[in-house]
Amino acid sequence: MEFNWLGKTLLIFGLILAACGLFLMFLPKIPFVGKLPGDIYVRRGNFTFYFPLTTCIILSILLSLIFYLFRK
Repeated sequence: MEFNWLGKTLLIFGLILAACGLFLMFLPKIPFVGKLPGDIYVRRGNFTFYFPLTTCIILSILLSLIFYLFRK
């Protein structure tokens, strides 16, 4: 039985997980994430609503570009 594909798959998932961990570790130090023009932030009394619309669009474009480049 060949386990070569399993090793490659686990390695790729491990690298992706490590990259996500590094991203989450340094996310608070990036000043513009979540504070871009177009991000919706409503605060009224004890109610706060936050929807990072522009941030989601930029992340979607970046991820689409990364996945497109990996597919090539």
